[in-house]
Amino acid sequence: MKAVATNFPETPNNNKTKRAWIYAKKPSGQLYVIRQWVGYGLLLFLFAAPFIKIGGEPFLMFNILERKFSILGSIFYPQDLHIFVFGMLIVMVCVVLFTVVFGRIWCGWTCPQTIFMELIFRKIEYWIEGDWQQQKKLNEGPNTDEKKFKKILKHSIFLLISFLISNIFLSYIIGVDALYKIVTDPLDQHLGGLFAITIFTFVFYAVFAHIREIVCTTICPYGRLQGVLLDDQSITVAYDHRRGEPRGKQKKDIQEVKGDCIDCQICVHVCPTGIDIRNGLQMECVSCTACVDACDAVMEKIGKPKKLIGFYTMGEIQGTVTKRSNTRAIAYSVVLVALISVFVSLIIMRSDVGATLLRAKGSSYQLRDDQTISNLYSLELVNKSASEMPFRLVPEDEKLKIQVVNPIKTLAKGGTASLSFFLIINKDDVEKYKENVKIAVYSGDRKVETLKTTFIAPPGM
Repeated sequence: MKAVATNFPETPNNNKTKRAWIYAKKPSGQLYVIRQWVGYGLLLFLFAAPFIKIGGEPFLMFNILERKFSILGSIFYPQDLHIFVFGMLIVMVCVVLFTVVFGRIWCGWTCPQTIFMELIFRKIEYWIEGDWQQQKKLNEGPNTDEKKFKKILKHSIFLLISFLISNIFLSYIIGVDALYKIVTDPLDQHLGGLFAITIFTFVFYAVFAHIREIVCTTICPYGRLQGVLLDDQSITVAYDHRRGEPRGKQKKDIQEVKGDCIDCQICVHVCPTGIDIRNGLQMECVSCTACVDACDAVMEKIGKPKKLIGFYTMGEIQGTVTKRSNTRAIAYSVVLVALISVFVSLIIMRSDVGATLLRAKGSSYQLRDDQTISNLYSLELVNKSASEMPFRLVPEDEKLKIQVVNPIKTLAKGGTASLSFFLIINKDDVEKYKENVKIAVYSGDRKVETLKTTFIAPPGM
């Protein structure tokens, strides 16, 4: 195979264990402009979503600590785990469907890692240290005052932005109100929150200042799924070797058949993961399309058709597929529609009250002096609505009566209540030892939940 130059700096003494730092050339072009619109739009959403509230509840919040999740202003609790599972399945199928049809374009266009790295941190690097050749020269040069100033300025800004990002991500976990208290209250009152923000800050700083493309090429498992998800019908960013090879510069007065690729290496220089797209489909390619824009600019200059590097299926490049088949995409789409239908149905049928009804531990039936039999139960209620809720318990079997030990008549917004109650029946009405019963939870005249349990009483006492 022909040796290909890369935008890696040379490693002294051929020490292959030392990391080769990637200097990516500043990208430009039509696709890059579109990618910036997409990326900055997603960043705007990411930074604004925690501050948006619907009905007094966060637009998005994933409070793992309190096991409380808010999506589109609706509060979800552990009792809604089945809904959450369907939501995660929908996300997974969307990712699979997107990859099957469009390859790894998610990584290059919508992944937060790529957006932060390419549209924020690398732009700051270009602004302070210059384009890739200037960065390389600066890093390999002597430690002058100018170099120290630029490095201190760059890493200080990186830390500041990492601190801002850490606050935003923490607001998705604990909510903006709790984050505001951490920021405004005395430090000694929120040492745990301060510690979390500090850890998040240094993690983000390490990722964007040092780890960088290793997240995409080594750490993230999604890239490794390409081998399973992609086939010869999947659209990927690819080099058309049929048109480009044999590559090389055209020389005057020499009649030699050459492809359109002039081996200028620009597609390699702009790659943020340091690969050569001309070597075929590679796990490290994040489909950012920087190489597409770079190659199109060169083709335009030399008067050749564009899209020597573009969106192609592997089957098209290899000449094995002349017509695209959408079978897999249709199959995944059918599964996705089915999951979404179930998910929407679960949301519509979701009760405003979450309830856990259990028989009191270590208790059995009790025979009372008034010739009635009672069973003791414990009940935990969660108000999942956006307002205070009055409630009452009603047995659906008319033979049963209910006696609440610690009466509670209302549930606060997002609040919980724990209470105990007796189910009571006349001993003459007992027909069998163990009977299934239902307890309805009413809010006003509306039944919001039905609870199932068993009632134990020996017949013929």
